[in-house]
Amino acid sequence: MALEFFIIADYEIAEPSQPSISPREMVLARPEAGFELRHLRYFVTLVEERNFDRAAVRLGIAQPGLSQQIINLEKIVGMPLLDRSRRAVKLTHSGEILFQEAKKVLAQTEATVAAIHRAGRGESGRISIGYVASAAYSGAVVDAIRNFKRDHPYVEIELQEMELRQQLQRIADGLLDFGYIRSPAPIPSGVAVQVILREPLMAILPRDHEFAGHVIDDLSQFRAETFITPRQPPEIGFHRSTLQACREAGFEPMVKATAHDFTEIAALVGIGTGIALVPQSMRCADLPHISYQPVEGVVATSDVAIAYRKGEGAPAVKAFIAKHRAQVRSGAV
Repeated sequence: MALEFFIIADYEIAEPSQPSISPREMVLARPEAGFELRHLRYFVTLVEERNFDRAAVRLGIAQPGLSQQIINLEKIVGMPLLDRSRRAVKLTHSGEILFQEAKKVLAQTEATVAAIHRAGRGESGRISIGYVASAAYSGAVVDAIRNFKRDHPYVEIELQEMELRQQLQRIADGLLDFGYIRSPAPIPSGVAVQVILREPLMAILPRDHEFAGHVIDDLSQFRAETFITPRQPPEIGFHRSTLQACREAGFEPMVKATAHDFTEIAALVGIGTGIALVPQSMRCADLPHISYQPVEGVVATSDVAIAYRKGEGAPAVKAFIAKHRAQVRSGAV
């Protein structure tokens, strides 16, 4: 409930008559209950309405109860708040000070309640998100977060690049809320993974390679080449995609799993150490001495996936997960 408080000078307060007060109203008027926000609301409403009868109607309580509550408030603060010495009643100096301080309290209270409601609806809070750099190249990370922030501007996003296995473990341990990875990967207990984007593979060749500038229609032509992958076990990410594509073409590749990231892969290719198979979105990185070439006849893809805890309870994180699921269903990611 929004609460407002204003200083009104030189107003008239119609002093109420004092009919008998019901037992219920006497209970409501007990001063020993202590200071409560409702006392401020009653006082503010009285000041705004400038009349006990109108204020009581607006508050939905009996007029004698309101009168007693104002008296109780004065007893609680230990000094008069209304100057009743004349018909034209003014706030006392104490009443004016109460206004200045109460305005801060009520404004903060209203802001706090609004923040709690936003958090409960998943409209505020903080989400810690990990990502692998190759997922960022695909555009999936930035696009998804921008779309989410448009509808949830009060949610704070903490974004950090992180190796995919570390992401998955930190999510399982409750140290990270959400991750963008390149699947496949071993999934820890309690973590869910969902593919949001499947990318065709491209070959990266040295710019002076004989196939540079040509569409590769048969990957088996590269059976004698060394394929560079990240430092990952064979069942994970790019390494797995490379093995799968080469096996589809009928050969077992020679793999050098030494690269720390895509930039190192490209550098190793550029100096002639080998070639690589990467997601097609990587071609946006126009690095020197390398050539990106389409590969035909390959079914294997490199997949961007999201990872999160099963049964996640934080409203903001739940809203972020739900946003991704909806986009996957609609084909928007």
